Amino acid sequence: MKVSSLISVFLWTGLVHSTALDNLSRHIEQVEAIREVKDVTATFAQLAQFGRYSDMAKLFIDDGILLWGNISSKGHSDIEKWLQEDAGDMTGVLPGSLDTLVAATPLINLGIDGRTAKGRFNGWRFQGDGKGNTKIQGGIYENEYALVDGQWRISLLRYYPLYDGDHSEGWRNVGRENLGSAPSFHYTPDEAGIPIPPSVGDAPPSKATLEQLQHRIELLNDEDEIRNLQHAYGYYVDRRMWTDVGDLFGVQNWGSINIRNVGSFEGPYGIQQALETWMGPEGLTQGILNEHLIFDTLISFRPTVDPDLPRAPVERMADVRGIEIALIGDAEKNTSSWRFGFFHNTVVKRNGIWHFHEINLSPLVVADHTAGWGYGGIAPTGNVNPLFLPHVARSERTPISANNTKPSSLTELQRRLDRSAAYDGTENVSNAYGFYIDFIDGKGCSNMAAIHARDGNKESPFAGFYQTRQRVLEACTIYYGTTERAVRAGISFHWRPQPVIHVSHDGRSSSLRSRLLQPATDKTSAGTIRGGMYQDQMALEDGIWRLWSVTIDEFYWTSNNWKDGWSGVPARPQNATNPPPRDLIAQYPPDLLLTEMGDPRETGFMGGSGRYVSWPEIQRMWFAYRNPVTGRVPDSYWPGCVPCQHRPAWNLTQNGWQEPPTGPTIVRGIFGAGNAESDDPIHIMVNVTAGPGEPVLGVVTLESQRADVRLEHTLSIEDSGLVDFALPLDLKPGYIVLEANFWGSDRLRPGRDSVNFVVPGGPYDWLDEFGNKIEGASTETASP
Repeated sequence: MKVSSLISVFLWTGLVHSTALDNLSRHIEQVEAIREVKDVTATFAQLAQFGRYSDMAKLFIDDGILLWGNISSKGHSDIEKWLQEDAGDMTGVLPGSLDTLVAATPLINLGIDGRTAKGRFNGWRFQGDGKGNTKIQGGIYENEYALVDGQWRISLLRYYPLYDGDHSEGWRNVGRENLGSAPSFHYTPDEAGIPIPPSVGDAPPSKATLEQLQHRIELLNDEDEIRNLQHAYGYYVDRRMWTDVGDLFGVQNWGSINIRNVGSFEGPYGIQQALETWMGPEGLTQGILNEHLIFDTLISFRPTVDPDLPRAPVERMADVRGIEIALIGDAEKNTSSWRFGFFHNTVVKRNGIWHFHEINLSPLVVADHTAGWGYGGIAPTGNVNPLFLPHVARSERTPISANNTKPSSLTELQRRLDRSAAYDGTENVSNAYGFYIDFIDGKGCSNMAAIHARDGNKESPFAGFYQTRQRVLEACTIYYGTTERAVRAGISFHWRPQPVIHVSHDGRSSSLRSRLLQPATDKTSAGTIRGGMYQDQMALEDGIWRLWSVTIDEFYWTSNNWKDGWSGVPARPQNATNPPPRDLIAQYPPDLLLTEMGDPRETGFMGGSGRYVSWPEIQRMWFAYRNPVTGRVPDSYWPGCVPCQHRPAWNLTQNGWQEPPTGPTIVRGIFGAGNAESDDPIHIMVNVTAGPGEPVLGVVTLESQRADVRLEHTLSIEDSGLVDFALPLDLKPGYIVLEANFWGSDRLRPGRDSVNFVVPGGPYDWLDEFGNKIEGASTETASP
């Protein structure tokens, strides 16, 4: 055995202590810390929906402080008392009451000691007592956290109220006064892109084995995939893309959807029926709004796989829980409603791909927009006995699975960990953009531009793209001036929640899809809400996550005023002229005009080519990723950097970074030819499929659990992703399971599939794909 192989074995068995192992262990703890800070905040929000104020208070350290505007409470009992008194009868527990609190768009920075952290969030709170009284609050959280006895807790929750009101009048600036400067940022533009600061000193000796560390990294990687799955589901639901939603249950669309007070639906037809019953027929027509905003998503892995699951092999299982606020409407009929609720879903992992097993939706209050939710809404509520997911330290959550993957090198494990760290870095700099743009002015332009890469590009709304950080700064400064505003009459906020993030193979670049959610406030008129979409890319530049490309598709829907809501917007006449070009185009011409991009990417968007399409017309929505389960390519597909198809030199790959994947790599193993009565070998065809324009290059292996097959092939362009493996002629007769693996590349994720069949050699009954006998089948007939 080679020396390198011996060292790997010794490391795996814990016989050799390694500085590299210690460093890896510390880095895992740091990434887990960022996640746990988000988790404890999401738990705080979820508990509020059910008046669990005692449990909310216990999320603080013993002498923790809650500052809500000018109100201060310290310690568990005082915090619980204030939460209870402040809510009054708006608890979410009393009949018809509501208390939906949201802490969205996290920007987290871990302290250099690894035991403290700070976080910034956008906040919403919708309350009602069931007796006609309502309350709306909106603002910003600047929180602090501490690690105590192995658990992350809130040490300071500081809420800055910016707007409030009730349902009858809508929200306005707090005090109906001008807003001041932005609530203090706990980070600089550089620090926004560094969730985990550089470590100081030697890492302490790791108490974990390499096997345990690998398992924890796998869970972090899995969490990223599950979060993408849940968030992608939300975007498909928004557009009533029921075929894609069905795909999220796996190739056979097998699973269930349960909607409280509506019904339970199982299997492919049941899933379709559930979606149509609750949300309407597939596809959007003019005036239909079906927005389902997802917030505060929590993920918890189960220690074992449910034995009642279908018989196909399941590698891992998890629960996903979060808050959902839906904005539903039909502008043609001038009807609209709010839906406040939560979801608690079950997901499973098969052949390396996560998909839904069970979706459980629990609407708490469904309310007509005109009447509001003050009297409990228009749908039956019933009793809810919710389950909450644990938020204990991640290293304690799940024991190592008996089916743990093969040991990997320290270098490979660090690469995989870097990909999860990249997920948090991407989310951080994404939300930094929103927080900075909300208070844009002379100084705000400097902060906003500073979080861009040196040669990155940004779309200026309704005008075009500016390339380089300096040009982004100059365009912003020319439009907004150089004066820092001490006061402002109103703000149209730029929330960027519900991210779907794809990270490159090396963890140094990423693609992001997030909402543009714009609650707007003013001191005199009631607030409005608008919705768009971002399609961005990020890059790790000099150790700091930066925005590489920012594209803003706005707006898909809007409300013109509070009273009429999103369904009271009149249709734009077909012969109406397009809005005039933005002044910025003449003052400081973009490097790429939206009109230069032509058809189809910017057709219909304001400032683009063609006729401007505005709500309640349905604008085409672009997707940068394929279906996360089946790899289905959406109708409107534009992967990667949006302007780069017109400016190839702006591509990540032209500037030293990798292009992130667009979705799963689908591997299919197919039983091929073979004859039990001749010397012809049995063939297994392995087909590896990626997205359009993604070359399938890399190693494919085929091996059996019986250890009598180990075949390998390196794919080239000429293979077109297809490998024909001829199995050895001396295979032992009997049932055999072959695993086909594509091991990934600089552009593609790994993928795998299993092929089950019987090697002839006697009077065998053939087996189906789950290993069940098919009585009476011919030995010359292959199983599926």
